[in-house]
Amino acid sequence: MEKESLLRLSALSHPHRLAVFRLLMRRYPDQLPAGEIASVLALKASTTSVYLSSLTDAGLIRQRRDGTSLRYSANTEAAAEVIDFLFMDCCRGRPDLCPPLTKSSQTTKKPYNVLFICTANSARSIFAEAILRDLDATRFTAYSAGTAPATSPNLLAIEMLQGKGHDTSLLSAKHTSEFQTPESPRMDFVFTVCDQAANEDCPAWEGQPISAHWGLPDPVKAAGSLAEQQLAFQQTYGALLNRLKAFTALPIETLDTISLQAAVDTIGQDHLEGTPA
Repeated sequence: MEKESLLRLSALSHPHRLAVFRLLMRRYPDQLPAGEIASVLALKASTTSVYLSSLTDAGLIRQRRDGTSLRYSANTEAAAEVIDFLFMDCCRGRPDLCPPLTKSSQTTKKPYNVLFICTANSARSIFAEAILRDLDATRFTAYSAGTAPATSPNLLAIEMLQGKGHDTSLLSAKHTSEFQTPESPRMDFVFTVCDQAANEDCPAWEGQPISAHWGLPDPVKAAGSLAEQQLAFQQTYGALLNRLKAFTALPIETLDTISLQAAVDTIGQDHLEGTPA
């Protein structure tokens, strides 16, 4: 294990290789093509291929052939082994140094604070906030924010929510920084619902919340007639409704952190097809 861990640490010592790995961790369990990775990180295609090859050889990322191209995803088991090597081997498991990797999940604290993030905080994250609030306000307090928020939520999004009986009076577009002050509520769950927000290298959240990427296409960018645009909003709403129904059905209090993380990752990959509701 020592030789393998040292190889992995060496691979991560290069800032651009580390940036690639961090991106794939933020987008996990998504599998990204090399071209998208290069575009997000503003790297040349040739050098990106070299970085991906090094990380693959070190076992830190996985590759899967999709037709004529390759897709890459983070190897979370390898990352866990590196952390285990650093803290359990090098630091001998000192409790003052070791992170609580095997802590139980969210204990019995209720309600759980849940933050949904997208870029503009105008449609997808707004949908998620409104849906979760109405699905189970007893167990969850829902919030939303954007990394580059619009001045206000999208009008079609608000009209759709109102048509489905949601109260929209509490919804507004706001920056993620509003939830990163000492006075902000401590989050138990943080979900990115768009790829662009997940691509950004944001500061880590206090308290080690469970986080997952639930990326969906932006309905605001839908082209065509008004009916076609409304259909895009319906599909996004339906996909988030399906995911949040699955999320609220989880026995959170009885799951350990690893099981809970796996469950929310799975929800992000399942229920991909929105159904008009």
